[in-house]
This record gives sequence, structure tokens and C-alpha cells, in this order.
Amino acid sequence: MIETMKTKGFGVSKGAFIEMSEKFQKDGLSSDVEKLNELFASGSKNNASKLNDLEKICSSITKIVKSELWGDDVEKQLLEVGAKFSSDLVTKVLENLEIDPNKALIFFRWLEGSSLFEHDQRSYNAMARVLSKEDHTEKFWRFVNEMRSEGHEMQRDTYVRILESFVKRKMMKDAVDLYEFAMIGGNKPSSPDCIFLLKKIVVGEELDMDLFSRVLEIFKASGNVLTDSNLDSIIKSLTSVGKMAECNGILSAMEEHGYVPSDSSRSKIAFKLSKGGKTEEAREFMDNLSTTQNDSVYGTWVSLIKGYCEACNMDEASRSFREMVEKEGASFGAQPLLDLLVGTYCRNNKPFDAYKFVSEMVNDKGLSPWNATYKTLTSKLLTERKYFKEAIDVMTMMKNQDYAPDLDSFVKYFSKTGSAEEAIVFSQAMSSKRFPSTNVFLRLFDAYLKAGRKSEAQDFLSKCPSYIKSHADVLDLFYSRKSRGTKTKAVAVAV
Repeated sequence: MIETMKTKGFGVSKGAFIEMSEKFQKDGLSSDVEKLNELFASGSKNNASKLNDLEKICSSITKIVKSELWGDDVEKQLLEVGAKFSSDLVTKVLENLEIDPNKALIFFRWLEGSSLFEHDQRSYNAMARVLSKEDHTEKFWRFVNEMRSEGHEMQRDTYVRILESFVKRKMMKDAVDLYEFAMIGGNKPSSPDCIFLLKKIVVGEELDMDLFSRVLEIFKASGNVLTDSNLDSIIKSLTSVGKMAECNGILSAMEEHGYVPSDSSRSKIAFKLSKGGKTEEAREFMDNLSTTQNDSVYGTWVSLIKGYCEACNMDEASRSFREMVEKEGASFGAQPLLDLLVGTYCRNNKPFDAYKFVSEMVNDKGLSPWNATYKTLTSKLLTERKYFKEAIDVMTMMKNQDYAPDLDSFVKYFSKTGSAEEAIVFSQAMSSKRFPSTNVFLRLFDAYLKAGRKSEAQDFLSKCPSYIKSHADVLDLFYSRKSRGTKTKAVAVAV
């Protein structure tokens, strides 16, 4: 930044000079203190004047070099300018010659050979930036190796500009070579630089895993460690170009270079794969996980199944749940997931499939669903009006688990469509005794009568045991309803 300020004619205020000097001295940066003193002593006005002179001389030199083929005449004209070549001047001329890298290099070599200027890090970096342009990469690599052999490092700004140029032109091998070159130098790229390069590799037209692994190797060799955040960034890039199917290869390469994904990262991957319809990749991911993890991966199973449910892929959701139960055990947190599966089945109007799945899990695997899960299933089965038998079976499973029957769902069903025969079946099935309490019968009769289904109520009453038929509360319910109906009819006639 200081060098840029100098070239643009800006100085440093006294307050900033004092504050920076104290900080540099405290940190033992003596060379930086000297540079700062030099800049402050020169003054802004003086710098502005120098800048104008520099621009004029630079313009003259650039015009001479561009105007004709290099030869003795060009060299003579350059000497006649009488310029005192400095880092500022040489760097600016090289930047002006950017559109003609060959002439820029000739000028660079002429200065070197004529002893007019001893190239430094700035001029080498400026020349490197010029040579990084298209069709000059071979010269570029020879030059940067020469630069390092002369004891000069690639500057951060140079690295960033050249890397972005390579990436933009899809020269990914050169981009990786540049990263490796910089990593063995003094100005090493940061961790985000590595992830930037990895992301650009994965979004390419063809995913080059050799280049990907090579970047990881370079990164690791410098003592760096991959993190969950790094993986998340790469996965987002994969997702953005529809390449989530490549996730397993990416993860495997990272693990080979020391990365250990957390439970959270594994869960995110499982969810993205299952929700995104990458069934085969999701299976491969879970298979790999089971061979590398000794501990429970319940959280990953949860995310996997949630993803399938969001994608309404119930075949894979149920298959994965079975596999989870087999590997994790029937009592290992299965209830929330079973509730999710049943709810998803029902929302997709597949209550019979939900019933079959719950029956399998309860009767064959020994699972104990939540009471709420049973109620959701019962309500949906009865809403469909053709699964009464299955709803009774669910009630039996509830009884075996010491849950109270879902009376509300059955009452609602009988008020709308349930027959007297079904009411008898229900009343016999809901209790461990032959028939339930009188209150259950009263609720069923009341539901029929309130819904205007008097004939069904009478039919049901006729099939009930004698102690129900003669019960005072039952008789009173029918009588009160009958009286109410008679009064209503009489009022209607009078009107």
C-alpha cells in the first residue's frame, strides 16, 4: 500500500506517521520504520511533482519501445531520454507494455545487460505479471523460477492477479502449479486461497481429482489442517453446479489427507444427497461411513432419512430406516424418525403403506412408536374410509403398548360413515373385556344422533348387550333426542 501511495503522489500525515512508527518499533520492524521515515520525509507535494515527471518519462520510454522493432536505434533513443531508472519507473513501463509481453521482456533484459538498473523484487514481479498472459506461460514459468533463484519472492498481489487470470482462462493445472510455487516461498498463500482453488477445481466442466488431491497434498505439507468449514464451502460449490454426486470422491480425498469430518458435516452431506435424489451416492456414503466409524452414526441416519422424506422418496426412507434399526438397534432413538416417516406417508395420502410399515416395525422389529404416531396413523386410516380393519389393528398395537385407544378418531369416523357392525367390532376390540365402559357407548350413540344418523344409532343399539340397551343414561339420550326432534317437527307444522 505504501508503494502504491508513493506512485500516486500521496504522503503520510504526521499523526499516522507517529502512530505507525511506534507500532513498527514495538514489533521490531526496523526496515519498515526506515521506509516510513523516507516516505514521510519526502512529503506529498514533492511526491506529486515527482509523479508528474515519472509519468512523462514513462510515456516517452513506452512510446519508443512500442513504435518499432527492437534494435540499436531503439536502444539509442532510450539512452537519449536520460532517464534515471528506478523501481517505480521500470515497473510502470512494464505495466504499459502489458499488451506486448515479448517487448516487455526485451526491455527488462536490456536494462539488466546495460547495467542501467539492478532489478529488484518489484520489477521482477511486474515482469512476471506481464508474462502470465495468454500464450506466454512457458516463458512465465522459466522467468518466475529465475526470479526465485535471484532471491526475489512473488508478492501477494502478483500471486492473486495471476491466479485469478489462470482460473478465468480455465488453466487449472497452471493455477495449481502457481499455488505450489507460492507455497514453497516466503509469501505463502493463506488457507482461504487453498479453498478458493479447490472450489474452482470442483466447478470445472470435468472434475480433475488428481489436481484436487495435489492441492490438498500441498496444503497439508505446509502444516495446514482441513476443517468442517472448508468442506462446507466445497460442498456448496458442488451443489451450485449440480455435482453433488461427486461428493463421496471429494470427501474421500480430504480424509486421505487427514481430514476427519464431524457428525454435523456428515449429517449435512447425508441430507443433501438424499434430498437431492442421489440415491446411489447416499448408499455409498453410508456404506463408507459404516466401515470407517466404530461409534454410532445415529445423527447421520436421521439426516439421511429426513432428506428422503423431504424428497417424498418413501421407498428409500423406509429402507434406510430398516437398515438403521438393524445396525443401531431397535431402541436407539427410532421413535422420532418413525413418527416422521408415518407423518410423511400420511401427508402423501399413503396411510396403508404407513400402516404396513408400522406393523412391520412393531411386530417384527419390536419397536414402540409414540402414542402421537399411532393417533396420526389411526386418524388418516379412518379418514380414507376404507381402512377400518387396519385402524382396529393399530388400536390393538396401542393396547399392547398400554396406550389408550384413539377414541376421538373413531367417534369422528362413526359420526360420518361408520356402520353399526363396525361400531360393534370397535367396541369389542377396544377393551380387554368383552365390551368397554358405558361411557364409550354413550359417546358413540351421541355421535350418531348428533350427525343425524338415527337409523345407524338404532341399529347399533339393537346389537348392543342388554345391560346397555336398558341403561338409564342410554335410554335418556335416545328419549331426549326423540323429544327434541318431535318438538322441532311440531314447531315446523305450526309455522
